[in-house]
Order: sequence, then C-alpha cells, then structure tokens
Amino acid sequence: MISQDSIEALKTRVDIVDVIGSYIELRKAGSGYKGLCPFHDEKSPSFSVSAQKQFFHCFGCQSSGDSITFVMEYEKLSYPEAIEKLASEYNFTLRYTEQQNIKKRSNLLDKLQEFYAQELNQRADALEYLKERGVYESSIESFNIGYAPSSHKSIEFLKQQHFSLAEALELGALGRGDDGREYARFIERITFAINAPNGALVGWGGRTISGHAAKYVNSAQNILFNKSKLLYAYDKARATIHKRKEIIITEGYLDVVMLHQALFTQAVATLGTALTPEHLPLLRKGEPRVVMAYDGDSAGKNAALKASKLLSLSGFDGGVVLFEDGVDPADMVKNGKSSELAQMFRDSKPFVKFVIDCIVEQYDLSNPNAKQQALTESQTYLKTLSPLLQEEYKSYLASRLSISSSYIKLKSSSRGKESPQIEHNSPKNPLELSFIKTILEHPSSAAFILDFLTPDMFKTHKTELQKAIDNLHNEPDLIKILIDEDIQTLEDPDRLKDELILFLRRHYEQRRQQVMRDPNIEYRKKSFLNRQILGKIAKLKKGELVTLES
Repeated sequence: MISQDSIEALKTRVDIVDVIGSYIELRKAGSGYKGLCPFHDEKSPSFSVSAQKQFFHCFGCQSSGDSITFVMEYEKLSYPEAIEKLASEYNFTLRYTEQQNIKKRSNLLDKLQEFYAQELNQRADALEYLKERGVYESSIESFNIGYAPSSHKSIEFLKQQHFSLAEALELGALGRGDDGREYARFIERITFAINAPNGALVGWGGRTISGHAAKYVNSAQNILFNKSKLLYAYDKARATIHKRKEIIITEGYLDVVMLHQALFTQAVATLGTALTPEHLPLLRKGEPRVVMAYDGDSAGKNAALKASKLLSLSGFDGGVVLFEDGVDPADMVKNGKSSELAQMFRDSKPFVKFVIDCIVEQYDLSNPNAKQQALTESQTYLKTLSPLLQEEYKSYLASRLSISSSYIKLKSSSRGKESPQIEHNSPKNPLELSFIKTILEHPSSAAFILDFLTPDMFKTHKTELQKAIDNLHNEPDLIKILIDEDIQTLEDPDRLKDELILFLRRHYEQRRQQVMRDPNIEYRKKSFLNRQILGKIAKLKKGELVTLES
C-alpha cells in the first residue's frame, strides 16, 4: 500500500489547474478557472476549478474532488492507480508500506522496451511482416511494438545498462535453463508491450517470425505480470469501453491492433489464456456489454463456450462472434470489411443461446436417449442462471430440442438431489469456501491441503469439497465459488498453514466434545480417543500440522 504521508506529499506537489488543464481546456474566470465538464454533455461551462482550494466542482452533474479524484474519474482508474499515474508524471517517488511494491519503480522494463523498439527499426523482415498484416507505422509507435533479438544481445544490453540479471529474472524478462544459465525470454520475436490497466508496462507477448516451435510466448508470471488478470490494450481501450458500454475480447494481439486502427477502440485480448474468473473484476468496470470474438476452430469454439458459461453465470450481458475459414478480425480490417465486422459484433449470439447450441450440437437428436441427455445437460446449465433467465430461455431450449416446454423442469426443491447451485441466501462458511477455491485455482496446493482435510470435516460445504476432489470443475456450485469475488484464495503458504491450523484446532476440539458426550462409546475407547485427539490439539497449538494418518 502507498503510505498516507506519501499521498499527502504528492498532493502538495501537484497543481490541480495543471492536472485538469492537461485533459480539458480551462479559462480564467475570476479567482478560479472554468471549462466544459468532461463527465457529462454540456454546451455552456459549469465546471469550476479552484487553484486556491485545489478542488474542482461541476454545478451541472455535481462531480467534485481533488486532482486524484479527477484522474480516477477521467481515466477510469482505481485510487492507487491514479496516485501512481500522477506520481509518474510529476517525477515523484512514492513510499509504500509493503517493501515489495517499491520494486515497481524499477525502469528495467521501460529500458528494455526502448531497446526492443530500436531493434525493430533495424529488422526489415519484422517490419515487412507487420506491413503485410496491415499494421500502420503509427500503430507500431502507439502500441509499443518492438523486436527482441538474440538472447546474447538482450542480456548484453541489460548488463550495459547495469541491471542485475536477478532483477530481470524476477520481472520475467529472462528465464533460467536446466543448466542454471540465464536466457532471454524473448528471442527473435516481434514484441507486443503489455500494460497494466493504469498504463504501466508489466511485460510482453512475443510472436516468432523465425520458425520457433511456440508461435507466441508471454512474460513469465511475476509480481507485476499475471496473465490471468491482464487484458492486452485495456489501458488504451478503457475510455471507449466506458463511453460505448461495450468491450470486444479477441484472442490475438494483432487483432486488437487492427481493430483499433478500424476505430473499434474498445477491443482487448486475453494473453494466450482462456478468460478466467480473475478477469471479471476488470470486465465489470463500466458495466459494458461483452463481445467474445474468437476463432471458429474447435479450440476457439471451446474457449468461447467456457467463457460464455462463466460470463452468463456471472450476470454479464453480451454474446459470441466466431470467425470461420481461418479468417480473423485483423484480416477483415486489412481487407476493408470494417462495416461487416461492425454488423457481426452487433449480431453476436447471446451467451445463453450460444451455450445451449453448443450443448445440443453434441448429441444426435434423432436418438431419444441422446435427446434426453442433451435436455439434462442443458437444464443443469440453465439452473446456474437467475430464475428470470431460466424462464426467458426455456422456450429457446424447447425449440432447439423440438419438444414441449413442459418437459423442461428448472425449478427444483431445496431438498431435491438435482439442485446443483449454491443459493445466495444459503449459509456459507468463508474458511471452507477459501479452502475449496484454493484447491480449484491452485492445483499445486491441493495435494497439501488434502493431506489434512476430508469432506467429513466440513460443516457446510462437504458436497462442494468432494466435487473439487473429484475434479468436477464444471459443476455449477464450483463455478459459483470460482467467480465469487468475496471468497479469498490462500495463495501465501504461511497464511494457508495458519488457516489450516485454526480450522483443525476447531475441528478436533469439537470432535473431542462429541466423543466425550457420546453415550454409545464405551469408557476405554472413549479414553483412548480422548488422548489421541488431545495429542493432535497439542501439536496444533505448537504450530505443527497433523495429517489424517497421525
């Protein structure tokens, strides 16, 4: 976190007239300044800025605040992101309460980006490739497209700039081989700069032009770069997303660059990974309609299906566009088909219809048994949605299966076995849910957790834990756990251990009370079980985890 003293010091450094004047035209008016409000449409200025009070106020829409508030609202940034943006522009060094955040001030990535940009200008083959794909020179500059040369040349540049290879490893610019030697993460690749939502460079995606086995690679996961949370070019698309209330998600960096050239400046891309629950907080900003623009091959269709399930379950509005015959959005822009693209985005198939179609198409509907399976699977999916959406798409499912709507049963009783979802008003155990979400999102931690826990130990979420153990990750109740932002994962090993110890202490203390109160357990066995449980509790109090076998 940024220290409060540092924030106050920054406020004294910046001048609100300079800050706001860099975004909109301000004119002197008495002791202050006036201009047209950027937060609502107006023809006569009602937006006032006070240099004396370092405050702005709009008498039309009632927006008001200081420099940080203005940057937050105008740039659609979070509070910390707005502070960091202002600090960067005013060359002000922020202080952080957590030491690791200071590493964000390193300029290693920025210097390496300058190096990649210079290298691109010397590579005729890379420039020719970009030209053939239809990329403008202005886009090369705007999107910070570069070229990574040989591993040796990149490492030599870092050494000449006096950067440590350890820092380059930590920031994902370098990797380390089995022989312990460092190598450049990007070798003979066109590089696409990847920024955080606040515009700070955090890594790259690289496309080979020399026949490497991997067509694309990304920076390695590190303290700045998490491909499951980032969206390529979101920082450039953010303003349009908020203005048009729409975001277009593609699969490729060049798709985004070309779409922006065609004025679809609400386009972004995932970073070589499927859309994940971790992307959802970013997608919710501005409450846009989401259009998934994916390839029509089996991989693209499967990715669109998973994304549609996730987004529809999470309450997002939007739809899917699939590009067939090997054509992608970049090709269509290059071929002058922007109007056709715009129509395709407008006519995108709604998420729920897309999922139903994908399910139904898997089955031979001329076979009654297969039709029943299609009905069952579709019903299971629809039950993850709100009652209103269930009712809305009930007739669509019936038409796809050529059956009467009366055969579609979506309302199951709370006691029935086929109700798969977690109801919003049902009791929840936050710690149990955290264990389950950690198992789902971090498989490397699953084996460790399951050394100490079994479903029988859970009071509230036994069924969900068993499904997680059985790898039934597409079950609606597990999907709901994944997308619930209030459920925290236990990624830090120390915190995970502490929470396990806390959980196990409570479990064994309650288990001991049950044993001692049970009249059906004979005295000697009760004494033995009591000693055994007390031994476990004693170890837990010392900070030692006890496995199931012990």
